[in-house]
Amino acid sequence: MKLSTKGRYGLRAMLEIALQHAKGPVPIHVIAEHQNLSSRYLEQLLIPLKQNGLVKSVRGSQGGYILGREADKITVGDIIRALEGPISPVDCVNELNPDECDRAEFCVTRRIWSKLRDSMNQVLDSYSLEDLKNEATDVP
Repeated sequence: MKLSTKGRYGLRAMLEIALQHAKGPVPIHVIAEHQNLSSRYLEQLLIPLKQNGLVKSVRGSQGGYILGREADKITVGDIIRALEGPISPVDCVNELNPDECDRAEFCVTRRIWSKLRDSMNQVLDSYSLEDLKNEATDVP
């Protein structure tokens, strides 16, 4: 499974919001500038993140985006799923809508794909934004 720019850039945007948390709402142009992203593309990424409750928008001259919940309660997996959909190497083991396959009952490879899906979910869910934020502040 290869993540698209949506997942990678969305994670960077969320990290930037977490890093700037103490300063209040973070305007899109600040996120875009600090993470070297297009403001227009960033606007599109923030829509599903907001719909999934990972960020909140604050209107007004001092507005911008804040985290929808505490950084230690948002996992990398939450962000990737919001932007990319269910994490699955193949459709037949998709957790939300697994495609039924005529071979499902005796497919030997399906077990491999299920284990791969579970491993990917475990890794992505083992890191929170707080973890990434702490690692970012340790970097010189």
